[in-house]
Amino acid sequence: MEDLFFLIDLGSTYTKVIAVDLTSEMIVGRSQSPTTAETNVLTGLLDAFDKLAIYGKKADERIIAESRKLASSSAAGGLCIVAIGLVPDLTLEAAKKAALGAGAKVTDTYSYEIDENDVKQIERNGCDIILLVGGIDGGNKDVILHNAAMLSNSTLDVPIIAAGNAVVGSRVREMLEAGGKHVENTENVLPELDKLNVEPVRTCIRNIFMKSIVHAKGLDKAESFIGEILMPTPMATLKAAALLADGHGSETGFGELMVVEVGGATTNIHSIATGYSNQSRSIYKGLPEPYEKRTVEGDLGIRYNAETILNLVSAGMIQNNASSIKKLSEKQVEEDVLYLSKHVSFIPANDREVAVDVGLARSAVEIAVERHVGTIKESWGLNGEISIQYGKDLTELGTIIGTGGVFAFNPYPEMILQAALMNKENPFSLRPKNPNFYVDKNYLLYGLGLLSGIEPAKALRIGKKYLSRSENNGYCIN
Repeated sequence: MEDLFFLIDLGSTYTKVIAVDLTSEMIVGRSQSPTTAETNVLTGLLDAFDKLAIYGKKADERIIAESRKLASSSAAGGLCIVAIGLVPDLTLEAAKKAALGAGAKVTDTYSYEIDENDVKQIERNGCDIILLVGGIDGGNKDVILHNAAMLSNSTLDVPIIAAGNAVVGSRVREMLEAGGKHVENTENVLPELDKLNVEPVRTCIRNIFMKSIVHAKGLDKAESFIGEILMPTPMATLKAAALLADGHGSETGFGELMVVEVGGATTNIHSIATGYSNQSRSIYKGLPEPYEKRTVEGDLGIRYNAETILNLVSAGMIQNNASSIKKLSEKQVEEDVLYLSKHVSFIPANDREVAVDVGLARSAVEIAVERHVGTIKESWGLNGEISIQYGKDLTELGTIIGTGGVFAFNPYPEMILQAALMNKENPFSLRPKNPNFYVDKNYLLYGLGLLSGIEPAKALRIGKKYLSRSENNGYCIN
């Protein structure tokens, strides 16, 4: 069937399949099954297809075999990157922005000259890619050369992307290759102090993912059934967010937006926005923000990191965030949160369990959005009071989209999204003030990202059709 597409996400917890008819631009089936990354990802994938019904009937093997399949993956821990740079607030921060936008998770960062202990720590902790940066073009050369020498003499056997000072790019490559390392040279991620250049690095990361990471994580076992895995799932979600914001041709999008993605292992925030203040007396400071920005909070997953969230915000805050659904004692909250951290596939089945999930998710969203958006500080200049902006100003953002299991299955998605909004307790955080809410109840965003490279207009119309408008009822005090 030419117009039937299977959109597949080999997720860290669940493998999801969505069947889409591109002629009618309709979702005609969906299923999911626990991901079996520990053994063979193909097992969980085949189980998801075995559960799949298309047009209300069990999927026919011939149709499955003949229809096109597009896949993304965050299984086996996703794509983990160690970034090594010069100044933490400049080149290293630029490297992190590039890596996160490519769908990777930055697990460690190192600044200035690394030493033997740093190298041993990287070897011990492991990663999928090392991103080596440092120095604007024509600027500092010594640090990146030193770090290249240290990596060259290490036992590390992962791809190294060199995206620093272009003047010494060839020397960096030669040093690393002399140590038997696989090196990919690309353009400087920060060629000038006020100029970000993230796309070449993002492209390089995606290419490495396609060529080697898929095999290293055992995901190639699934490729015999589904074909090539196109990209990391977070990159697919970011592509979907950009399509929904910007539109395609005559098909209009939503305009600047934020995607709030709450998962079992991480909470991710994606923003498609310039992020500059429209206040005439506002001055921007710091590294420019990418139009397409993604941040990953590895300590805010509402299953694997439920206990971490509890320690960050206290049982009282989770209790308060859940109180609109059910009154719980702090002891009940603590017991339930600790249970969730040990039973990561748990699905709530009653009011108490739903309330705890909402409490955790609201807490995670509040912190994650706080880390993603910019801040403003009041100061004085020659002409009186001025505002100094750091990071993105998203106060006038028009749309927030919630995605992830807690939005697909929890009956209170708008309560969770309200935690992303500006509130009186932190007036200097540049959070959205009064956006429209949409909920991805079909767990569709990754699929839209996969389709965006093939049928962007159809993908956009499907997204606009199936994203559910949800009321912004003011659960948070603005």
